[in-house]
Formats: sequence, structure tokens, C-alpha cells
Amino acid sequence: MTEQHQEPNAEETIHEPAAAETVAMPEAPEAPEARLAALEAKVTELQDAYLRAKAEGENLRRRAAEDVSKAHKFAVEKFARELIAVSDSLDAALADTAADAATLRSGVELTQKQLLSAFERGGMKVENPAPGDKFDPNQHQAIAMVDADQPGNTVVNVLQKGYQLSDRVLRPAMVTVANG
Repeated sequence: MTEQHQEPNAEETIHEPAAAETVAMPEAPEAPEARLAALEAKVTELQDAYLRAKAEGENLRRRAAEDVSKAHKFAVEKFARELIAVSDSLDAALADTAADAATLRSGVELTQKQLLSAFERGGMKVENPAPGDKFDPNQHQAIAMVDADQPGNTVVNVLQKGYQLSDRVLRPAMVTVANG
């Protein structure tokens, strides 16, 4: 009985590998196909993610360009609003035909204060060197050199004020300079 009992076990063990081989053989060809399908799905997923990231980058670039364009277009909006009050004051002065010279002068002085205040709020500074100040070629433009009773290379007279915007010269002050 033990021999008979062992023989079926031996046959079972012989059949088990054969059964395992038949099961393993069909799986072996399917495994590369399944792996290939999984890799193709992964490639499709990565391509989709790449296209989405590329589109997002292009959209971000486009929005940034639009923002820069709007910033350039409306950069002077605050300054322009400040100048509207100056324009209104000038219009009122021109519309007043009954004003005498003193009233007109005081109105123009007030308008000039409004304008200078608007310049200041906009970041502009007036460059108006006093006579005797040292000539600075970065901020002044010498129109003429004249003989004067002051040290050489100093401002004698200001012909036209200069203007700066955030320490950048918009127009240099036009001055006459003492011969040195």
C-alpha cells in the first residue's frame, strides 16, 4: 500500500509540473504583451501630461505678455489723472475773461503748484540749480561759458529747468557756466 500510495504521489508530482508548464507557457507569451500594453498606456499618459504642461506653459507665457502689455499701456494712468486737475485749472483761467492781471497771476501760480505736486506724486523732480552751484554734466547742459565774478565751472544762470524721473534725467537743466 505504501508503494501504491507513493506511486500516485509520484504521478501527481509528474503531472503537477506538466500542469504548471501548461499554465506557465501561456502566461509567458502574454506577459510581454501585457507589459507592452502597460508601457504603451504609460507612454500615452506621459504624452498627455507633457502636452498639458506645454499648453499650460504657453498659456502662462501669453498671460504674462498680456500683463506686461497692460502695464505699459496703463503705466501713466495715475499721472494722467493728476494732470487732469491741472488742465481743469488752466481751462478755468482761460474761461475767466473778467480777471485782472493780479488774479490771473495768482491763478497761474496755484496751477503751477498743482502741476509740481502732480510731478512729485509721479516721481518727478525739478532740477533747478542755484547760481554758484557746481556744474554737473550729468544733470546740466552748458549752453554758454561766460565771464563771471564766481569760481570757474559753476552755474551762472539757469535758462531752462531740468527734470528727472526716478533719478533718470528726462531733460537736463540748460545753464550758462562761469569760465574757469
